[in-house]
Order: sequence, then structure tokens, then C-alpha cells
Amino acid sequence: MKICIVGISGKLGQYMLQYCLERGYDVVGVCRHQSVEKLAAYKGRIKIIPGFTNDREVIKKAVEGCDGVLTVLVPWGVDNYSSGTAKAVLDLTDPATRLVFSCGWHISKDGQDAYSRWFLLLLKVGGRAARMLRLFDINDQVEACRMIFSSERNWTVVRGSDLEEGESEGLPVWSKHVGDFVLRSNHTRRRDFAQFMVHALTDDTLIHEAPAIVSCQSRSASVYSSQSGA
Repeated sequence: MKICIVGISGKLGQYMLQYCLERGYDVVGVCRHQSVEKLAAYKGRIKIIPGFTNDREVIKKAVEGCDGVLTVLVPWGVDNYSSGTAKAVLDLTDPATRLVFSCGWHISKDGQDAYSRWFLLLLKVGGRAARMLRLFDINDQVEACRMIFSSERNWTVVRGSDLEEGESEGLPVWSKHVGDFVLRSNHTRRRDFAQFMVHALTDDTLIHEAPAIVSCQSRSASVYSSQSGA
């Protein structure tokens, strides 16, 4: 398989790169010019297309001939970076290409997610402050996912819980809605988030799903597994 990783130079992107190479995939990546040096250790093993991820010409070149595209939806700035990236990927990839996007728990596919008051307050206040400082725009990530959810393409939107570094704890478990018991522990290793993203490329049961994930070794996942007999 030939896989494109949009946003390959960040921590999540580099973990996805490692999993893709372990599976024997050919990898092409997109990252900003100033971030290319972060991938020096992979020189000769991957192809890099430098540029902004919402640049349609960059995306068009990067996704050509790819079987799958892994996209990190980063809401940097206030110039529609996430939605521009999502639209470029949706518009410019082959209809048969498998598309997997990353975002946070704040995205809701059907409005059935249950968030705590503290989470909603933090999202509102933090999001407003970030927009005022022109750092990032959470609402643009919401708009990006709205476009994805309305698309008939073969997409998956993986929604990560609070992320932490550390050794792998295994493939995360998932549920359809934030608020479900299995997700209560609210933490996942970043490398396992990446593992789930790469796994989704070949898991057809995840097509048109927005799985919210949590560590398979978290307390809530362990209790849920024991109670369900899994």
C-alpha cells in the first residue's frame, strides 16, 4: 500500500510513520518547509512534499496514487487551516482512497456525546482566548469534520482522549459516544492513537464512524471488559 501522511512531522505524524513503515507501506508525507529536518532520520525511506497542508497543489501532488491518507487536522491560526486541509483531501484524492482523520473528543458526529460541564466551559473559554490571540480555531476543526461527515467518501474520524507519552499499551478501544462508560478514564498514549489511525486504514467496520478512543489498559476499559465478558 502507498500511504500519504498529512502532517507527518509532528509527534502523532511521526508515530504513524513508524507504524506504516513497520507494515511495509510506501509513505509520502506533507509538512511545512521548516519541519522537513525533523524527518532527517527517514531520509531515503520516505518521500516528503514540503508545504502547507491546506495548499491544494501540495495535497494534489502528495496524494496521487495513494491507497490511503492519514490526516492530522490541526486547527492552527484563524485562516481555515483545518477545513482547508480537509476539503483539499476530500476533493483531490481518488474516490476509492481510504481516508482517516484525527481530532479531539470535542467533535461530535451525531450530537449524542455527553460532555461534562467543566469540559464544555474549558472548551468555550479556551477556544475564545485562542481565537483572540490568533493561535488556533477549534470551530474550524468542527467545520472540517462537518464536511467530512457529510461526504460519501470512505472516511473515519478518530477522536482522541487526553494524550500522554510513554510505551505502547496496545491498540486502544473505542466507542461511538463520549460519555460511554468505557471511555471514562480519558487517556491514551500518543503512539497508540497513531496505531489506531494506521489500523483504521484496513478496518472496514470503521468506515463512516467517528470512534472515540481510550487506552485498552485504562481502568474504565478494564472494568468494561470484565463486566461484558470480553
